Formats: sequence, structure tokens, C-alpha cells
Amino acid sequence: MVYHSGMAELKTKVTTASATAFIRAIPEAEKRTDSLALLALFQEVTGEKPKMWGTAIVGFGSYHYESARSAQKGDWPLTGFSPRKQNLTIYVMPGFKEYSELLKDLGKYKTSAGGCLYIKRLSDINTEVLTKLIKRSVADMKKKYAV
Repeated sequence: MVYHSGMAELKTKVTTASATAFIRAIPEAEKRTDSLALLALFQEVTGEKPKMWGTAIVGFGSYHYESARSAQKGDWPLTGFSPRKQNLTIYVMPGFKEYSELLKDLGKYKTSAGGCLYIKRLSDINTEVLTKLIKRSVADMKKKYAV
């Protein structure tokens, strides 16, 4: 965490790095192929160009938030993903409470309380359901944050 003038500021910020180059550099073939498919899917669903956030998050769109619980504020992607070592992490910013009917048809996944959807490989899930989930979560974020 980097602190400026008493406000907590996120270290993960948008960069000028190429998301496509980042994905093409993934050594594991299946993860690279899945990530390229996610890149295309997210671009199509959001209508946004991919941007690198920090060194490992491919984000789409952005919103500005100020935490009610802390002094933290900043910009963050509306949605995105990260090809982590253990799994593909997909960011569903509103969390999962409103999307339980979609999740039951998604396939094999895990979630975190913080809005992370973890999948081992794209073939484990129904990408049509993932598309609906991303679409709905982005629309909900745009309403909530007047993006």
C-alpha cells in the first residue's frame, strides 16, 4: 500500500503494458490459450479495450470508488481476469450474491468473498453462462458508479 496525504491509495494501477503481449508470454500452453479466449470474450462483452492493471491483471473499463470502511480510494477495472499460477481468476466486482441463478449453471469453479471467481481451465465452465455473468456484473457496476 502506498500512502499519499493521509489517504490510502492502491498500488495496482493501469499501465501502458500490452495485455496481449502479457498473455502471449504465459509459458503454459493451456493457460495461454484460455487467456487469449478470455481476452476476446471480455472485449466483446464489455466493448472495452484491455488494459494491464499492475503486472498481472487484464482489466476492462474502470470506475472510481471510495471505501466506506477505510480511507482507501482509487480507480479499478469494472471487470477483468488474471492468469494466476493456480487458476484463472475472473473479477466480478459486485460479488456473487445477485448471480446465484447463473452460478448454478456455470460449471466447476470456486469463489472468494471479494468477488474473485476461480477456474482451473475454460473447458471446466460454460462460457455462455460466464458471458451472461460478466455482462450483468458490468451493467450493475455502471449503474452503481454512474460510469
